[in-house]
Amino acid sequence: MNRPAKHLRAQVVGLGLVGTSIAGALRTRGWHVSGSDLDGNRAKRALQLGALHEIGLDSSPELSFVATPASAVVPVATDLLARSTGAVTDVAGVKAAIVAAIDDPRFVGGHPMAGSEQEGPDGADADLFVGATWVLTPGQRTDPTAFATVQSVIVSLGADVVALAAERHDELVAVISHVPHLTSATLMSLASETELDHTVLMRLAAGGFRDMTRIAAGSAAIWPDICRDNSAAIVPVLDRLIDRLAEVRRIVVETDRASLGHLLEAARDARRNLPPRGQRPRHTTELRVLVPDRPGVLAEVTTLAGEMGVNIEDLEIAHSAEGTRGVLVLVVSSEAADTVIAGLRERGYRVSHGLPAT
Repeated sequence: MNRPAKHLRAQVVGLGLVGTSIAGALRTRGWHVSGSDLDGNRAKRALQLGALHEIGLDSSPELSFVATPASAVVPVATDLLARSTGAVTDVAGVKAAIVAAIDDPRFVGGHPMAGSEQEGPDGADADLFVGATWVLTPGQRTDPTAFATVQSVIVSLGADVVALAAERHDELVAVISHVPHLTSATLMSLASETELDHTVLMRLAAGGFRDMTRIAAGSAAIWPDICRDNSAAIVPVLDRLIDRLAEVRRIVVETDRASLGHLLEAARDARRNLPPRGQRPRHTTELRVLVPDRPGVLAEVTTLAGEMGVNIEDLEIAHSAEGTRGVLVLVVSSEAADTVIAGLRERGYRVSHGLPAT
């Protein structure tokens, strides 16, 4: 059911690493891509690198990506929604405040969980999103057609789409992204400020230290906005981390071998059980969900799948002739299909298996 876009016209506002990577990925897949950036040199460089066809805004894009810092997303997205009839999405790392501020059905909040320590257009990679998870955060008023457009295009870039409520997204990324980055930066700062011979210390820095501090090399520009907008989720996680480190300190001071062994074994098992990146399901199943024609249904169904950790491989809306009901067609991994069906039925939805999609 992966459908090609009808018009194949897109635009990207904000041509840093992520924005230029999106533009390049779209262009390699046949889109006509326009782009702009407040820094004219960035836009020119993205054009030189072949990520864009032209600099400027498109008058009739099917899809617009806002890849600016989080503080600029609301005004930029609002302007783009006023200029065209296409869907608009963003890539900011904090979602709740943005989704709440943009009350337009054609806006679909998004966050690709992909990046690099590189910066700017020269660090861009058209394959950056292959195998990555890309979160979408539909709201109560999200238009199903806009969501389907954004979802289909993102899947075509090689990403796995997970839908989450915006607030839930912010809680989760505080744990797996925001606090790890702050921790990495703190550890790197601690090492660089040590009273020991700095040159010798850096030469001794082996794989473990380099792995833990790699993300500290990323762009610092986005983090003030992230920490401001997601402080309510970040601070409790920092508090829990500080408490855990205090317990580790006790273990070391008291030479508590049993507690240390338990901690390290549990962490090793959890790390080994992380799902592998980039493995698409061998078989998928089409689920047909009978839904009432009311606001919020799309968000309810898709975010339920997201809470279960299920990727949405494809999505389609079929409206009924009567106009009071419709069918939401979801394509998910065959292994996860029964779990999704059970969860939807528990919430009162009527669900049936379609034919296997693959």
